[in-house]
Amino acid sequence: MDETPLRRRLGLDSAGRPSVAEQSNDDQALASAAVRPVPAVRSVVREMLETAVFILLVFLIVRGVVQNFKIEGQSMEPNLHGGQYILVNKLIFFHFDLNAPLRLLPGNADLPPRIAYPFRMPRRGDVVVFEYPRDFSKDYIKRVIALPGETVEIKDGAVYVNGVLLDEPYLQGALTTCRFEDPCARGPVVVEPGTVFVMGDNRANSSDSREWDDLPLDRIIGQAWVSYWPREQWGVITPPTYAALP
Repeated sequence: MDETPLRRRLGLDSAGRPSVAEQSNDDQALASAAVRPVPAVRSVVREMLETAVFILLVFLIVRGVVQNFKIEGQSMEPNLHGGQYILVNKLIFFHFDLNAPLRLLPGNADLPPRIAYPFRMPRRGDVVVFEYPRDFSKDYIKRVIALPGETVEIKDGAVYVNGVLLDEPYLQGALTTCRFEDPCARGPVVVEPGTVFVMGDNRANSSDSREWDDLPLDRIIGQAWVSYWPREQWGVITPPTYAALP
């Protein structure tokens, strides 16, 4: 005859009370839920640093392609104005010296530069931002008038390139003159290799190649691309086309 107490046989003694093994498992579950791991401080710091580095790289890449510029002065009136903000395309005039690696070889130290422009060189009519040749800490903005090897002559209030009258409707009838002490006052000027001849649109109030000679191509930062402020002056800065000259 089974002498097990009736309550135990009916399962009443264990009802509502888990076994030791069950209690152990439940305790572990509660403990793991209560002490759920949080992201380590080191991991958070690492993510923040990675984000900061990524933002910095994007900034440097964009800065290497496009740069904002505030126009100071009236040398480009009536087309661009003092206080106007523009974006400058720095990539379009990117260039490099093909002979630079060769100069590292013995006997090639005097190898002349061989400059390559993957996109294009500055063209006549481009409005360019550049380092002022007499003070590289200052940035100027002018228009390209003549290219390397061309001849510039200023007479009768007009500009002639290679003997051809340069039609400049953006001047709105303003005359171009040379001061007595300027090189262009003594006759035609030949643009040296590796340089361009630049002038401001406000010919009566512009310090440019008439005064301080040609602009070295290496000093050009980029092409004036878009005007974005003030809002009413927003738009693309489009270079003119010259019928009689390339």
